[in-house]
Amino acid sequence: MSVQARNNVVVKGQGPLTLVFAHGFGCDQNMWRMVEPTFAKRYRTVLFDMVGCGKSDVGAYDIDKYSTLAGYAEDIVEIIQEFKQGPVVFIGHSVGAMAGVMAANLSRGLISAHAMVGPSPSYITDEDYPGGFTRGDIDALLSTLESNYLGWSSAMAPRIMGNSETPELGAELTNSFCQTDPNIAKRFARVTFLTDSREDVRQLREPVLVIQSSDDFIAPRAVGEYLTQVIDDCRMVLVENEGHCPHLSQPAACIDAIQTFLDQTCGHLPA
Repeated sequence: MSVQARNNVVVKGQGPLTLVFAHGFGCDQNMWRMVEPTFAKRYRTVLFDMVGCGKSDVGAYDIDKYSTLAGYAEDIVEIIQEFKQGPVVFIGHSVGAMAGVMAANLSRGLISAHAMVGPSPSYITDEDYPGGFTRGDIDALLSTLESNYLGWSSAMAPRIMGNSETPELGAELTNSFCQTDPNIAKRFARVTFLTDSREDVRQLREPVLVIQSSDDFIAPRAVGEYLTQVIDDCRMVLVENEGHCPHLSQPAACIDAIQTFLDQTCGHLPA
């Protein structure tokens, strides 16, 4: 099976950089439709669906491989190796950003910079880290999801999206969740909400941009601030936005933040 077919890889544009866009839990590459076309005018862009999501080849889903985020990171390494031209900037939303972190650490030098939208290396608070949830919160969330995935999706997607004045976005996210195979979604949820990537982000050596929503109950502002403290070269842009998906609800602000980051870092990226 080809990498393109496995992950429904779509390549557009040409330019001095390759921008690779990774979606978050319950989503697919279509979630970048308000952001990616702007960059395809100036750069090579690569969109893909994680195995089990969107139009990926569900037959490629392997329970053991995808029981950890490392399995998704291995796929990302293969996608970049096959489709990149020039330096690569990895643009990841939520858990997609953490998969990109792991990919960068698996293959040093493959990714030259990261732009992370609503990232969280761990959702569970401990005495040294403000994850936003207790372990009990996460266990309850997973228990509800596993017992009634469609009901959980209908209730949670609008909360995750926020921006109640644009209910069509919440409805879109609900629909995206509901189109994912429930068994795969349940396993991916455990990977998403129980993975602790704090040591992985500490190992990053590439420049990092964090795009942080001002009001995001999934990845609160304190998490973005934590990342700026533990990553050597990391800057945060705060976007006035309610919810976890500013690339859908505030795409212009995300485009501006990413373009400014590219303008500031392009001349310093290794070829």
